[in-house]
Amino acid sequence: MEGDRSRSGEGHAAGKVILLGEHAVVYGAPGIAAGIERGADAVAMPIDGPSTLELGGKIVRAGDESSDLGRAFAALLGAVELPPLARSGVRVEAKSDLAPGGGLGCSAALGVAIGRAVEGLGDGPSRGDSRDASRAKDPALVRANAWEGVFHGNPSGIDTAAAYSGTFMRFTKAEGAQPIGCPCDLFLAVGHSGSSASTKEMVEGVARIRARRPEQIEQFLEAVTSLVKNAELALAAGDVRAVGQFLDLNQMLLAGLLLSTERIEEMCRIARAEGAVGAKLTGSGGGGSVIALVASPEVGGDEALANRIVEAWKRAGFSAFATRVRGTQSIARERDPR
Repeated sequence: MEGDRSRSGEGHAAGKVILLGEHAVVYGAPGIAAGIERGADAVAMPIDGPSTLELGGKIVRAGDESSDLGRAFAALLGAVELPPLARSGVRVEAKSDLAPGGGLGCSAALGVAIGRAVEGLGDGPSRGDSRDASRAKDPALVRANAWEGVFHGNPSGIDTAAAYSGTFMRFTKAEGAQPIGCPCDLFLAVGHSGSSASTKEMVEGVARIRARRPEQIEQFLEAVTSLVKNAELALAAGDVRAVGQFLDLNQMLLAGLLLSTERIEEMCRIARAEGAVGAKLTGSGGGGSVIALVASPEVGGDEALANRIVEAWKRAGFSAFATRVRGTQSIARERDPR
């Protein structure tokens, strides 16, 4: 059933990378995540009839019990009272530029984008693209968390927070997401190693190490906490090269827990050889994605260099793209372009 495009709502959301602290956050240590420009988009249109979601060429009805997607869509729609235009039914068309299972927050980006599109059919605070990650009562974020709950059970919330804010944040299990100010944009090359591993299995592997050698994990947590603390200061100062060094150190710590792979290490070596100031896996490890941070003396990042790393990765057989994390100045200009 076609929707009324003349009365549509639109939403965009960011993908996510973890700059520092994966696995450590499981045990209460802090981490730093960031929302990247590449993400997900959605458009919502009112219809008279059952609500439907079109994604990746597949159309599902809200509440279809045979489909996680249908159940997640129903949870999203039912999490908050629908805007008047959506109450007779809504058709949503969504798409994502993020590979599912790549550790880049694909499902969270879709949830936030769809939530914003649905709210765009009303006059609420999420009419398209609110950027304040602290506004936990924004109905678009409530909808996205309900969506994520279907896919991940009891998610930490870091993915939806990054998708919602599109910028830097400090995250702990106890305090949730807290924005971090950074005056400059950061440019990243993001590549996929070509394989992936179950997050659950990776987390369980670290738990087994902790059971056998608790002192090793305690040292890991102390080291990550120190890196995050110093990285917060470096981000606030716009010291991109220092942030890159902290990424390299975090990668060494993750490799020490057997979370890296030969292909991840190869990608890190290629990136550094091409001029990256730091490179590491992002996510649970055992495969998945790698991020490489670039910098130039004049500005916070060098987009051309990020693209050079992307091309080097592609020549080596890896899929990759360049992207950006927006700093506070970019966000301020977007809100007030005068």
